Amino acid sequence: MPHVLIVDDSPDELGWMSEVAQAEGCTVATADSLRAARVQLVRQQPEVLLTDIQLPDGNGLQLVRELEAPAQTEVVAITGHASVDSVVEALRLGATDYLVKPIDIERLRAILKRQPEAAELRHEIGELRGELRKAGRFGLLLGASPAMQSLYDKLARVAPTSATVLLIGESGTGKELAARTLHDLSRRKRCPFLAVNCGAISPQLIESELFGHEKGSFTGADRQHIGFFERANGGTLLLDEVTEMPLELQVKLLRVLETGSFARVGTTQLISTDVRMVAATNRLPEKAVAEGRFREDLYHRLNVFPVVLPPLRDRGTDIELLAQHFLDELNRQEGTSKSFSPQAIARLYEHSWSGNVRELRNHVQRAFILSDDIVETADAGDAPMDTGPGDVISIRIGTPLDEVERRVTMATLERCGQVKRKTAEVLGISLKTLYNRLEVYSMKDQTREDGNPPLPRHRPPPPRSRDAGGGTHKH
Repeated sequence: MPHVLIVDDSPDELGWMSEVAQAEGCTVATADSLRAARVQLVRQQPEVLLTDIQLPDGNGLQLVRELEAPAQTEVVAITGHASVDSVVEALRLGATDYLVKPIDIERLRAILKRQPEAAELRHEIGELRGELRKAGRFGLLLGASPAMQSLYDKLARVAPTSATVLLIGESGTGKELAARTLHDLSRRKRCPFLAVNCGAISPQLIESELFGHEKGSFTGADRQHIGFFERANGGTLLLDEVTEMPLELQVKLLRVLETGSFARVGTTQLISTDVRMVAATNRLPEKAVAEGRFREDLYHRLNVFPVVLPPLRDRGTDIELLAQHFLDELNRQEGTSKSFSPQAIARLYEHSWSGNVRELRNHVQRAFILSDDIVETADAGDAPMDTGPGDVISIRIGTPLDEVERRVTMATLERCGQVKRKTAEVLGISLKTLYNRLEVYSMKDQTREDGNPPLPRHRPPPPRSRDAGGGTHKH
């Protein structure tokens, strides 16, 4: 039974919030000041701390520093100022969620309902951090290096909470597997886990994909569509490549995160949603903010608990561990018993693995196909692209950035012999993002030719690698 501590200087607020918490099966303690709250913390640490920010004797979030085990308490800030600045400040000071006065009863109930059977969840995580970690595993992730052990510690601490997580790592480091592991170790594990790649959906469709649309809301909307936020209600939503999201949509996403509600395209009727947000990016978000491509307020709203995934080149013997894991998988699938030669293992350590675990997995599969009983690897990666005078393009100062992007993309595609996967690697973007760009360029060209904007099309993204972090996706 979760224990809740409610801190507010209003007797009326304390009264009705206590009734709601007790109705949800929680034990409740109340305090009307920081001093009284400290007394309650000494008596029993709560699973949920609901505290007003402005108290007679100070800031209620000062209590975060006095929690004996902060990772085991969900801190919800209560504020009377629904500004972005106040929310960002609350998150910086340690809150994992917030409520704006007048408090929405349904949102308060949603926060209380998502409290786990604490003992059961902690036992499961403790088991993973113990026995499974000895084998180099944690959830869907595989690796025994110090860098991965540090990652496991962070994931284990944040998984049971409702804190928003920002996963930062190069392409192929396993960000989606880390997100799935967070979901599987959370109180939301019996609810949906959905992932949406913000760089793989055309700008014309991404709002509809996230929030849904009503029939007839735009040309081609011949039926009602339920978006990701609605389908993921109660569960976890991963926004992959979040820094690729159009700026105008970032404003709407921020509003959803602030209010917990949204409207489908084509209607003003608000729909409440209870979704844990996990965002991921293969770029430095601070750089995206500095370049004006990512809103600073949204960055702070998502950056509650940042987690950096280490590149494969920093994971030491994990290279051999992962390669053997992938080879074992292939042997099981094909009914073979192939093995690496010592020379093949040595060559694996000589490569930089710019594509990280995904590149390693693809390489092992190629080597497996080309070998007999002993897997040899003559070259761990594709040969580098030759460069020369023809690899330079001239761009006039003042050229719009979208045109610069287009010209560089198309020139690189031509230089790579129209091989899209190689083009994406050279540009440092995902293959899905490249497909999305090419579709947008094609639509613009069609508009120039006939003067009429084409209907939005949603090109199915290319097949996604099943494994980017050493595990296997669950469906």
